[in-house]
Amino acid sequence: MKEDTLFTIDCGEFYLREFCEEDVDAIVDITSQHEVAEYLPDWKSTREQRLDWVMNYEIPENQEFLAAVPKLRHEIIRLGIILKESNEFIGFCTSGIKKELGSSCREVAYAISKHHQNKGYATKAVKRLIHYLFQHTNVEILHAVVLPRNGSSNKVIQKCGFRLNEMAEIDGEQFNHYVLMKEDWN
Repeated sequence: MKEDTLFTIDCGEFYLREFCEEDVDAIVDITSQHEVAEYLPDWKSTREQRLDWVMNYEIPENQEFLAAVPKLRHEIIRLGIILKESNEFIGFCTSGIKKELGSSCREVAYAISKHHQNKGYATKAVKRLIHYLFQHTNVEILHAVVLPRNGSSNKVIQKCGFRLNEMAEIDGEQFNHYVLMKEDWN
């Protein structure tokens, strides 16, 4: 798919763009970084696995998501965070159903390369995805789960307006479970 035909959300100095085949190496690199893999171990993969996932699951699932807008149910969107100046893939921002919280619990999640952390990119990317979901879809409530020891991500989620709801146990580990209602979004 040509880059200029891909779904994008402008974020100023960067944009969110649906995944494409050319992103595979960057995704593998980012998800292999200790700073990311520690908190998102399910994203770690070999290049061959990631290529399969991008081509056979993530790209088709993005298309299903976009075709379903505005009436989302279980569809997933995975967007790369791309610097405009260099066209570098520096992270990703996603939204899909978090089954461990319930069949209607749509979460947002993200990761940023260790080389681009602490620059505000994550907060801005999550805010723009939230804005898109609340303005262009039937989503009324969003969730986020963050390990308590992940101080940076807890701060990002709080800056985006999420409020701590409760602790959630997922795969035997305790997570901060945050909630954001459309009516509270400003």
